[in-house]
Amino acid sequence: MNERPEPAEPADATPHRVPVLIVGGSLVGLSTSLFLGRLGVPHLLVERHAGTSHHPRGRGNNVRTMELFRVAGTEPAIHRAAATLADNHGILQAPTLVGDAGEWLFREIDPGGGLARFSPSSWCLCSQNDLEPVLLDRAVALGGDLRYSTELLSFETHPSGVTAVVKSRKTGEHTTVHADYLVAADGPRSPVREQLGIGQSGPGELFHNVSVTFRSRGLADVVGDRRFIVCYLTGPGADGALLPVDNRENWVFHAPWHPEQGETLEEFTDERCAEHIRRAVGVADLDVQITGRAPWHAAQRVARSYGSGRVFLAGDSAHEMSPTGAFGSNTGIQDAHNLAWKLAAVLGGWAGKGLLETYDAERRPVAEATSARAAARSAEHSHPGFAPPPGAGSGPQRGILNVALGYRYPRGAVVGADPAAPVVPERLDLTGEPGSRAPHLWVRHQGGRLSTLDLYERSLVLLSDADEGRGWHRAALRLAEELSVPLASHRFGAGADGGLVPEDGMDWAECHGTTRTGAVLVRPDGFVAWRSPAADPERHRDRAPDHGRDRDRAPDRAGQRISDADADSTLRQVLTTLLDLS
Repeated sequence: MNERPEPAEPADATPHRVPVLIVGGSLVGLSTSLFLGRLGVPHLLVERHAGTSHHPRGRGNNVRTMELFRVAGTEPAIHRAAATLADNHGILQAPTLVGDAGEWLFREIDPGGGLARFSPSSWCLCSQNDLEPVLLDRAVALGGDLRYSTELLSFETHPSGVTAVVKSRKTGEHTTVHADYLVAADGPRSPVREQLGIGQSGPGELFHNVSVTFRSRGLADVVGDRRFIVCYLTGPGADGALLPVDNRENWVFHAPWHPEQGETLEEFTDERCAEHIRRAVGVADLDVQITGRAPWHAAQRVARSYGSGRVFLAGDSAHEMSPTGAFGSNTGIQDAHNLAWKLAAVLGGWAGKGLLETYDAERRPVAEATSARAAARSAEHSHPGFAPPPGAGSGPQRGILNVALGYRYPRGAVVGADPAAPVVPERLDLTGEPGSRAPHLWVRHQGGRLSTLDLYERSLVLLSDADEGRGWHRAALRLAEELSVPLASHRFGAGADGGLVPEDGMDWAECHGTTRTGAVLVRPDGFVAWRSPAADPERHRDRAPDHGRDRDRAPDRAGQRISDADADSTLRQVLTTLLDLS
C-alpha cells in the first residue's frame, strides 16, 4: 500500500494522539492492550460492539498462553473465572450419551503431571465470555484507553504514522486518531487487511456450524460423572459437539450447517435445534430450552503478510484455523505478545524499526504450521460437519505439546538459530536453542521462589554464572547504560554474587545448553535470542554441552572465563544485530 502525506485534520473530528491504535476488542485486541499496558505503552483500543462477548466459546487456553498471562499478572484471576470447569479434562466421542458406548480420545490434558517439568503453568478451560472481562479489567487498570461501541471508519498511512477516523456508535461523534502504529485485531473479515490489499493462502473454508446455547436440567443426569471438555456425538443425522458451560443446566451444542447445499441459518429454528440435541444425546423427552444461536465458519487461511508499513495484523485478521484444539485464539494471543515488546522497544527508542519486520518473519510461519495441525486434529476427532480430503488427517496425530509450547523462530530477532530448522519440532525440546522458548527452572531469588520464566517481560535478560561468568555480567551492565537498552543481568550461584539458586541441584548451564563460562540472552517474550556455550564465543559457538560428564569440574568444560573485552565485544555485536541498532 502506498503511503500518503499526512492528511489535514477534518473540521468535524476531535483530534487524538496515541502511540498505538488497536482495532478490535475481543481476545486478541484485549491481550494486545494488556501486554502494551504492562510495558507502559499508551494506546487506544476501539471495538464496534457494546461490550465483551456473551457467547461461551474459545474456551481452551493452552500452556503457553497461560505462561504469558502468568507473567502479566492475570493468571490467578483467570483461574478464578474458570473455576466452574476446573475439573473438566477429557474429550469423549460417542454415538449418544445413553449407556457406556463411546471412547475417550483422551481422558486427561496432562496425564501424570509431566508438564510440570517444562512449565510453571498448565492448560486452563476458560470460556471467552469469562476470560474477556478479566482482560478488560486488567487492561483498564493499567491505563489502557478502551472504547466500546466505537468503530473504525477509515485510516491512511504516511511516513510518520497512521491517521484514522473512528466513530462513537452511541453519540455519533467522530474522532481523528494520529497513531505511530495500528494493530488490526478486527477478525477474519478484517476491513484493515482488505484495505491494505493483503491476500491469504490456504485451503479456505473447511466447514460450518451453528453454535446453540441451551438450558437443560435433565442433561446433567445423562452426562453423569463424565467431566469432558467436549463430547463429539456421532449418531447418524444427529451429529454434533456438546460442551458444558456449568456442568449443571447451561450447555452449548455445535450443529453442522451446510450453506453450500443451500441450507439457511433461518432453518435452525428453536424446534429444530431442540429436536437435534435430543436425538444426539439419545433422550427423546429431554428438556431443552434454546437460549441463543451463533453461526461460525471454520477455515484455514493465513495472510500473505502480517502487515504493511506501520500497520500490523494479529489474531483472526492474520490467520484462521479449525477450532479443534483452540489453536486459533492461542496463536492470536501469542501474536499480540510477540508484537507488544517489539512495539515497546521501537517506541522506547532502544531498538530500530527493523525489529518490527521480524514480527512477520516469526509469527507467520508459526500460524502456517499450527493451522495445518488444527485441520488435522479436526479430521482426527471427526468434527461435526468436517469432511476432510481423502487421506488428510488419517491416524492419530502426535506432539500436541510441541505445537502449543515447543514452536520456535528459525528466522527473526534471534542470533545463531538454524534457519533450516522446522518451526514445530518433532518432539518437545526446550533446551535453550536460539529461537526457542527459554527453559523453565524453579529458582530461589531474594528469599522467594519463582520460575525463570517470571524474569522475562520488561527487559532483555542475560543469564550467566556468578563465578565463571563475571565478564558477561560486567559487559551487560556497561552496555545497558551505554546503549540505553533495558538489559537485566541475572547470575546463577549460591554465593554473594549469585542471585538465582536452582532448586533440586539443577545445573542451569546444562539446562540452557551452555557452560558455566557461557551466557544466554533471553528476549522480553521469553524466547532465547542468543547463547554462547563457552568462554571463546567464536571457537566454541557450535559446541553442545556434554550432559553425561563431571558437571562440577572447574572452571568449566569448555574453557576459561571470558575476558571483559571479549564479553563486551561479543555482547555488543549481538545486541546491535538483534535490535537493529546502527
